[in-house]
Amino acid sequence: MSDYENVCLIRGDQGRAVRALLDRISDKWTLLVIATLHDRRLRFTELQRRIPGISQRMLSRTLAHLSRDDLVTRTAYAEVPPRVEYELTPTARTLIPHAVALADWAVHNITEAPEVEERDADAGADADGSVNA
Repeated sequence: MSDYENVCLIRGDQGRAVRALLDRISDKWTLLVIATLHDRRLRFTELQRRIPGISQRMLSRTLAHLSRDDLVTRTAYAEVPPRVEYELTPTARTLIPHAVALADWAVHNITEAPEVEERDADAGADADGSVNA
């Protein structure tokens, strides 16, 4: 039995809590949205401006999922033009130190794909393409 299986058995839920957490936060944008909202309330356009590469559609979907999971609150103001702001719930705020630790770990331990491929190619093949044993 792996260490992971022991942890799940100790917790008494056979890994359901871990899987539920990963289902909530493991997509490409969720942790970036949470990190961006960590200390402030933001309007949609400002939030999109602060997250490079996220499309309007993906930000809308991510915010809807976070709101559904009670990690983000959406406040709409009856103004002209309409104003909508997003902020983290108290539950989501408890995730911040763990998300930062995970991000730090990734920065220090995960190499970008092209560099990994080059390193693996250099270690495993000679110049003529034959594989080292």
